[in-house]
Amino acid sequence: MAETMQAVVVRAPMEFGVEEVPVPEVPEGGFLLDIKACGLCGSDLRTLRSGHRKVTFPWTIGHEISGTIVEIGSGYRGDWQKGDVISVGPLAYCGTCDFCLDGQYELCENYREIAQAWPGGLAEQMAVPAEAVRLGTMQRVPEGLDPAIAAIAEPISSCINAQEKGQVGLGDTVVIIGTGPVGCIHISLARAHGADKIFVVDIIDERLQLAEAFEPDALINSARVDLVQEVRRLTAGKGADVIVTATPAPVAQVQAVEMARKGGRILLFGGLPKDNSKPGVDMNIVHYNALHLIGTTIFAPRHYRTAVKLIASGRVPVDRLITHRFPLSEFKQGAMMALEGRVLKAVFLP
Repeated sequence: MAETMQAVVVRAPMEFGVEEVPVPEVPEGGFLLDIKACGLCGSDLRTLRSGHRKVTFPWTIGHEISGTIVEIGSGYRGDWQKGDVISVGPLAYCGTCDFCLDGQYELCENYREIAQAWPGGLAEQMAVPAEAVRLGTMQRVPEGLDPAIAAIAEPISSCINAQEKGQVGLGDTVVIIGTGPVGCIHISLARAHGADKIFVVDIIDERLQLAEAFEPDALINSARVDLVQEVRRLTAGKGADVIVTATPAPVAQVQAVEMARKGGRILLFGGLPKDNSKPGVDMNIVHYNALHLIGTTIFAPRHYRTAVKLIASGRVPVDRLITHRFPLSEFKQGAMMALEGRVLKAVFLP
């Protein structure tokens, strides 16, 4: 067995590359994965750009993971076996807070995450700790499913949680602000839930063109038109039933409130910058129009299980989402393309 492997090492903001590092030890009660694919997420890009409060450099990131179990740790008593190909959810819930005890794992107060508490999947191999095996979520990759596609279950799970909370359903008009990978996932999920009309919004034509592959009913460049007026025009003055803010731009939350139909649901999906997280939302509109402002983050095991099923069925066309695949050795080139906005979703293959 090899003693070293290739892994991405981030040493400081904008200082990263592939290095030779020791192969991780097989954790007691856990197992060792041969990584088949690892996606690069928007939060990974923020960590590369400016660091992360839960990450101490040098560190290996990457939390959209699929791989094959190659070694089982001592003391493991579960059903997973050597040779199983799995899609790994990065969260390890605490299991003891009020929310975990109530089965609301998406609200866990003390969860930890692979790629933050433990080294991530942008490597040839990764240790899955006992906590992530016992208190996390992972699913078998269905026979014949591309491991690169199976790796993208994690962001889909968070989107499923949001649309579940927002009760997206038959006949809804849905506006999605932001056409990154998450925005495109929301298009597919809204369609799967039976939405009648789906309008997507961005300020960059090239990103809108990438989102066109997901077949929305309208593409709106909000740098060229008054977004609120345009949504009102497209809905005969009524406004949208559901608005998803899949962007870190604070103005999106202000616009969402102003374009919502009475009784509408606003899914606050994108986190805002810490120094600009209090947009000037007109709370009288929220009050008098009986709007629902719904914040969500992370996901529960049921969401991850559903995500893998949707991927395998093709209901979420992940093959359209993954616009670039790179060998792990080309991480720096691929990451720079993503940081420059030239990639919708990149996946790295060791």
